Amino acid sequence: MTEGTDCKDHARFDEALGALCAAKSAWVKTGLDARIRILGDIKAGTAVLAEAWAETAARKKLLPEGSPLAAEEWLSGPYGLITACDGLIATLTQMENRAYLKDLPKRYLPSGQLGVEVFPASWRDRLFLSGISAEVWMQKGVSEVNLASHCAPGYGAPAPGAKVALVLGAGNIASIAPLDCFQKLFQEQQVVLLKMNPVNAYLVDFLEIALAPLIARDALRIVTGGAEAGRYLTQHPRVDEIHITGSGATHDAIVWGSGKAGQAAKAARTPKNTRRITSELGAVCPTIVVPGPWSAQDIRFQAQHIATQKLHNGGYNCIACQALILPEDWSERAALMRETKRVLARNTRLPFYPGTQDRLNAFRAQGETHEIARADAPALVMGGIGGGKFGSMEVFGPAMSVHELPGAGAAYLEAAIGFANAHLHGTLGANIIIHPKTLREIGKPAFERLLGDLRYGIIGVNAWAGVGFLIAQVPWGAFPGHSLDDVQSGIGVVHNSYMFERPERTVIYGPFAPFPRSFRLGQRSLLPKPPWFITHRHAHKVAKSFVALAVRATPRRALATIFHAMRG
Repeated sequence: MTEGTDCKDHARFDEALGALCAAKSAWVKTGLDARIRILGDIKAGTAVLAEAWAETAARKKLLPEGSPLAAEEWLSGPYGLITACDGLIATLTQMENRAYLKDLPKRYLPSGQLGVEVFPASWRDRLFLSGISAEVWMQKGVSEVNLASHCAPGYGAPAPGAKVALVLGAGNIASIAPLDCFQKLFQEQQVVLLKMNPVNAYLVDFLEIALAPLIARDALRIVTGGAEAGRYLTQHPRVDEIHITGSGATHDAIVWGSGKAGQAAKAARTPKNTRRITSELGAVCPTIVVPGPWSAQDIRFQAQHIATQKLHNGGYNCIACQALILPEDWSERAALMRETKRVLARNTRLPFYPGTQDRLNAFRAQGETHEIARADAPALVMGGIGGGKFGSMEVFGPAMSVHELPGAGAAYLEAAIGFANAHLHGTLGANIIIHPKTLREIGKPAFERLLGDLRYGIIGVNAWAGVGFLIAQVPWGAFPGHSLDDVQSGIGVVHNSYMFERPERTVIYGPFAPFPRSFRLGQRSLLPKPPWFITHRHAHKVAKSFVALAVRATPRRALATIFHAMRG
């Protein structure tokens, strides 16, 4: 459906909301066993259609047949949904007394906050994502003693009130919309009307099959439509709550209204939409490169890492690196930039998201820029934050800015963190790339104190923060504390299969170098070049194997995964 939403469309929306309203009380009363069965059926249904889903999405995103970049559609589509089912099943199976918390490693951080390691969660994680770990840092006041009382609030007494939620799906990543629905359905006990984004409305056919167990219970309805449909639904009297993954401008139009009237309402803090609204809205996400004793091999690998952080999914990611922070006095700075630009230039995928050139032109207008030619693809636009306003504008596409700071070691890292906090819009995700020797010199307690100052919801240390999207146990969302009138990267979290009520941030650690060089650096990681790297030559085969393993692990599937992974 396009912008031509009419009375027939309104009637269809009304019918869907009516069915949801009639079923909302029954959904709240649905028992754990039934929920576990539903999730198991969703996993099975997704497994059947995974290949058609991934291939269709790759084609719609203009990838040529057989492109290794199709791995992105396998991993951020069916793999994300299947592993979310697994994560929620594991939690619901041990919901009584929050027994699932018992075996999670816990510790207290230098700040006194509680850290809970949530990944790896299985032998498959330890083997196939070897060296990747994730730790959730809880907000102050949450302790090991009271952690259980801050988990799964929707499964306590009294039961939450029955509500209808509207989820406005994102158009860039395939599993965003269903995983946002899972947050409302399985954690907040709300039935859901999902409005798909017109950009990826082709996914409806797959989602209606995968999510059929929810649709059959009238716990979920899926509709399509553009901005007018969104306006109608966000103001509908049968909608109790709203969740949006998208832009800050769309969020503000929903909350305050549009045009001068909306600006006046925001200034006066008088929202026109008083429903509870949660959101994930992106950011100008930084990657901080810390100087150290990098080898030529380190430079080549980390250049691919930085390019992946920028151009995964063509650059159409809220978590994409948009601000590269470099040490100006570092002897390897120029070599890293040369290699990074070389890798960026070799990624020539065509743009699939509407409005790319308009956004790139707006980025160019922020200050002095230069461009990296990419054959038939739009040139990647690079600017310098110090000479423009690049830090205040998220660009959904191939653009990034570079800023250089003096210093080394802890002093440099402290300055870079201060710069990110003060000058970059949003608080969704940040990345730090640091040599193990440099990390040891700073010391773990001092490094963690610095991380505590970096106000982002997901922080990747030698791992792209975007990896957190693929880990069901990781709370996904902005750093807490934003308000409707200063929403930044949004309010609330999704995913979060352990259902933590008060997470502050997640820190994801990865190996600085791939196997086998990881061992020479003292890191016990078997991970070769990760399959989400845009330079992995067999990424699509690895990703397809990941899905097969997630469905059912067998020795043959494990060997196939290892074979393809090692050929990256």
